[in-house]
Amino acid sequence: MSATSRPIALAAAVATAAVATAAALGAAFALPAFAAGQLDQDGATAAALAMELKDGTLDWGFKESFRKYIGAAGKITVKDGATQADGNGVFTFVHGKGTYDTATHGTDTAFEGGVNFSAHRGVLDITLSDVKLSTAGKGGAITADVATPQGTQNDVAVAALDLSAVQPGQGAGGAMVFKDIPAKLTKAGSEAFNGQYKEGEVLDPATLTVKAVAAPTGKPTDKPTGKPTEKPTTKPTTKPTEKPTSKPSPTATVTPTATDKPAADPGAIVDGTLDWGVKASFRTYVTGPIAHGKVETTGGATASGDGYRFPGATGHFDAGKKTLDADFDGKVRFLGHEEDGAYTLDLSLTHLEIQADGTKGKLIADVSTKDRETKKAATYPGLAVADLKLPAGGLTAADGVVTLSAVPATLTADGTKAFGGMYRAGEQLDALTVAVALDKDAELPSGEGTTGGSSATGGSATGPTVGGGTVGGSGALAATGSDLPSGALFAASGVIVAAGAGAVTVARRRRTV
Repeated sequence: MSATSRPIALAAAVATAAVATAAALGAAFALPAFAAGQLDQDGATAAALAMELKDGTLDWGFKESFRKYIGAAGKITVKDGATQADGNGVFTFVHGKGTYDTATHGTDTAFEGGVNFSAHRGVLDITLSDVKLSTAGKGGAITADVATPQGTQNDVAVAALDLSAVQPGQGAGGAMVFKDIPAKLTKAGSEAFNGQYKEGEVLDPATLTVKAVAAPTGKPTDKPTGKPTEKPTTKPTTKPTEKPTSKPSPTATVTPTATDKPAADPGAIVDGTLDWGVKASFRTYVTGPIAHGKVETTGGATASGDGYRFPGATGHFDAGKKTLDADFDGKVRFLGHEEDGAYTLDLSLTHLEIQADGTKGKLIADVSTKDRETKKAATYPGLAVADLKLPAGGLTAADGVVTLSAVPATLTADGTKAFGGMYRAGEQLDALTVAVALDKDAELPSGEGTTGGSSATGGSATGPTVGGGTVGGSGALAATGSDLPSGALFAASGVIVAAGAGAVTVARRRRTV
């Protein structure tokens, strides 16, 4: 299909599903929008009628990191026919009905079902209902009624869709499936979620499934004609048109259809590890004589080498495009400055994710913090903590494993929130090492991981054994270095302490062997 035909890909698909109208409309749907009008001369599109759509579903999870955050800090409730996939998966909105405009090639489909997100004893309480999906040309939108304790907003355009690269597929019962439509948060969507995510934030892709209601080919006459147009034959034909075979066609029962069993994804990540120490001087400070703190690793993460190992990678690697998106299990928590039985320095990082494209990448994490002076909690799901600089040609698989060793990492402007402003944007963090397997039989590097960062100076490691590993960090504060936070910084506002509800432990679906 040419680039100019992409805006009407949905048109072609719907025409295929509508058996009775396919012959009349199929040719028009296969042409670019600017050329389709030429068929009006023949009367094929003169009516510009709307085609009815039925039995539609919308599979969309809003944003995976948000679901995981709510899953740990609160609860998610689906209602009115909507369902949620196992393992805190995506939502399915059902019984979609709508129309397809044969003149503009636009669609409008409304679905039944809603979903409520609640946490922090009702402080966070958001309900999405009356969900609709519309398309126009190469774009589209997902709208919904958004209810919060402050009131309800109807028909909020939550997500903007990009259909420019989406190709239709065949679903069960003649349905057309538009899989993994890219979606981004709109300005209105950002406001509806109280600015928790910025406009343009990448959301989960959406999958639309629709069926076309076959239109009648013509209005029947009131009365039948008195005589048939052609006299029927009085005798059967002497020979059948084709001699039946003695055996059934092998292809009729042996070869499955394309939808029976989808092909395995060769780029799927089945396992892997991330080794990272966050920042050597920060580790030293936390466990040193000023903060008198400790580091905990839970959820599968362990202390390893000069840092921490996060296991259980899932995601996708594209060898052709040189892109990598890998999520990791585990949580690391830094605790220090104990006052009245509670730590006023309390930083948690969980749901670590590596997104890489060519030689550039980002380290993303769910971060929970609290200001030491105000004692108010702040959570930052899906925060881009670090910018990564990958070696040229690094995104290459060898023996079923993609390995990135000692990748330099620098703090982003958004990442400064995780450290309460103690470090500036561009500050060097510990380098990280990533190894992900694309085959369940591939062998990952074993033994203690290394982050590639410098070790803290001073005495020997004296960190307590917590959460399955001995926490690194020296007993003495590093002597020099502009990257070392001082006690005065912790005495000022902006020091991070995580709220208990914000300490998110991500539970992801794991592979089965």
